[in-house]
Amino acid sequence: MNQTENLLIKLQDMSQFLASGSLNDNLNEQAAMTAALVGAETCSVMLLNEGDGDEMRMSVCASHGPLPPAALQVKVGRGEGIAGHVLASGRSLLVEDIANSQFAHLARRASDPRRSLMLAPIRIDAKVVGMLNASCSQAKACFSSVDLHLLDVIALFIGKSIQVQQLQSILNSRFTQLAMLQDVRGKVEDSGITAYQHPDQIARILAKSFFKEMTRAGFDSAQIVQAASEIITQLNSNLQRHSERAARREDGALH
Repeated sequence: MNQTENLLIKLQDMSQFLASGSLNDNLNEQAAMTAALVGAETCSVMLLNEGDGDEMRMSVCASHGPLPPAALQVKVGRGEGIAGHVLASGRSLLVEDIANSQFAHLARRASDPRRSLMLAPIRIDAKVVGMLNASCSQAKACFSSVDLHLLDVIALFIGKSIQVQQLQSILNSRFTQLAMLQDVRGKVEDSGITAYQHPDQIARILAKSFFKEMTRAGFDSAQIVQAASEIITQLNSNLQRHSERAARREDGALH
């Protein structure tokens, strides 16, 4: 099988990226699939999920492979580190050997055999909303420009997948539609508004809208607190049911 045929097969596999399910589950599956497609040992998806405008920061939302704990916890802004460099430039990057590159001082572990890496920005409506990172496996010495082009295409698919899932979630909730519409109207003059809203941001928008609507309807502070307490009660009840189901499944597996 020649290189072109192999690439076409890989591109066909990416049709699975537009899958159903939760955003987090899909992103983890997509990170694993990306690693398999480009021959990477580790792969991570970072999304902008904190701050506003040019001050927004991104963190790892999904990963595959043995990433160091520090990489999973760090929040990266524009121009910070390799990912921040790509975020600022908006252009994908191939580093053949980090130890012999301009980013050598940023290598977390100089002795790590995974020295080749590449990064591609994830876009929605031409706006960068995150980053797709891949590090070479020990079995594959170095990424090539062909691998980088493939990563760019995968990043495009992931961006579309995120957008589709977000739209589906919004369309499923009338309250969410109204809250998001009000939020967009409030920011219509803000040139920094992004087409993508992280689930945490949507949750904050809904919370603010909930508070405003209850205040507008004439509820006092104690009643709003009571409503918020009911939400927490419902959440705890839901978590308890999930815990009990998990315990029953574990008990059944043991017997």
